Amino acid sequence: MKYLKYFLVTLGVIVLDQTVKMLVHFNMDYGTPGQIKVFGDWFKLHYTLNPGMAFGLEIGLDQGKLILSVFRLLAMCAIGYYLYFLAKKGAHPGLLVCIALILGGAIGNVIDSTFYGVFLDNAPYGSPTPWFHGQVIDMFYFDLWEGVLPNWIPLFGGQYYSLWPIFNVADASIFVGVALILIFQKRFFVEPHTQHEQSEETLEKDPADHPTTV
Repeated sequence: MKYLKYFLVTLGVIVLDQTVKMLVHFNMDYGTPGQIKVFGDWFKLHYTLNPGMAFGLEIGLDQGKLILSVFRLLAMCAIGYYLYFLAKKGAHPGLLVCIALILGGAIGNVIDSTFYGVFLDNAPYGSPTPWFHGQVIDMFYFDLWEGVLPNWIPLFGGQYYSLWPIFNVADASIFVGVALILIFQKRFFVEPHTQHEQSEETLEKDPADHPTTV
């Protein structure tokens, strides 16, 4: 089945993501006390919980977490169908791998928000139910920069900021998939008739490379 190999990429991302999260949860102390330096002070392993979206953003409603979890489930289904549709249509293999990476990352974080509140008991205090209120486990900590911006910068000057993304395997998989699609979009989204025309142009330009027999 021609779609299977791409869904295996998705499965590989899910297994790796969940394995790393379980290793962190059961072998690291939460927060700064359990922090492990990997490359100096700029890259560390840091066990933290993300109750919302990327970078800790949240929906400011009483049922915000539930809305976010349901949205993730719907997005996961939509991406899965899109991957199947593109594979059936014969899309560029590189594009299919990227969509598979995005799907794997989406499912990885859906597992956290759906089940971790029950099985890891990490739902935020006061959650109406642990189901669909689990917090996502993050661990890769890039401490890139922190300090006060110069006063001459409009709006933001003179204020303290820190640039320190903390993410997980699922987030990285989504980021890589999206980034590669943006970088190679001209190659990934070439229409079939355009590819045919390009092939014909190649034959016309290099007839010696394609001899004909009588």
